[in-house]
Amino acid sequence: MSTVTQAIRDGGVITWRNLVAMKRVPDALLALTVQPIMFVLLFALVFAGSLGGDAYREFLIAGIFAQTVAFNVFFTTIGMANDLQKGIIDRFRSLPMSRLAVVLGRATADLGVGVITLVVMSLTGLVVGWRIRGSVLDALAGFGLLLLFSFAMSWIGVLVGLTARTVEVAQSAGLIWLFPFTFVSSAFVSIQGFPGWLQPVGEWNPVSAVARASRQLFGNPTQLPGFPESQAWPAQHAVLYAVLASVAIIVVFLPLAVARYRRVASR
Repeated sequence: MSTVTQAIRDGGVITWRNLVAMKRVPDALLALTVQPIMFVLLFALVFAGSLGGDAYREFLIAGIFAQTVAFNVFFTTIGMANDLQKGIIDRFRSLPMSRLAVVLGRATADLGVGVITLVVMSLTGLVVGWRIRGSVLDALAGFGLLLLFSFAMSWIGVLVGLTARTVEVAQSAGLIWLFPFTFVSSAFVSIQGFPGWLQPVGEWNPVSAVARASRQLFGNPTQLPGFPESQAWPAQHAVLYAVLASVAIIVVFLPLAVARYRRVASR
């Protein structure tokens, strides 16, 4: 059996193990679904009246999609750190299995979490007035792009989870960079409203690209009323940049996560 085939087979087993384990920790899964619902309701019902009404609601939902799949990295970080702290990684090390299987299984299982959260948010968005204005194929491409980004972000979570010594440290490390990463973007507001020096950061933020690309594919407004369309390259090629950014994250962080796992598992 080839190394790749064994990694995929063993990774499938670990994926199933992680999915089954979620049933025993419903609190974590509940938190991941309640939080995006709260964001949707808060911004759509409380702030929308001051930010553009119905137009803002359609602008908002794709941004919350992008923010939430990015925040799923927190779930990955905690899960990986928990396995490490409880010694489960040591047990896996003693088994005749691929070294890639453990990290691949974690990232793939958490992709399932992304599917659940997207379904919940889509239903909530429909309730507050969001609609998909594009074609069915474009909408499927939009959801596929969000899941690709979710999978890419999972590899960052795997690396952080394996680096943190405890679950508590993993929680802090996960939040420190996630908030600026997601909020310094066009997920909730127009980047043209940022200070001049901060606008390029927001334009090139992958969260902005994923949010804008999703809006395009869903047929929703890509800009808030009263603001000009961005002429920056990431905004003009949002779908391409979102895909390239997601692939780049995987290319960089997958080998780093595997290398870190090998060091941890060899102790």
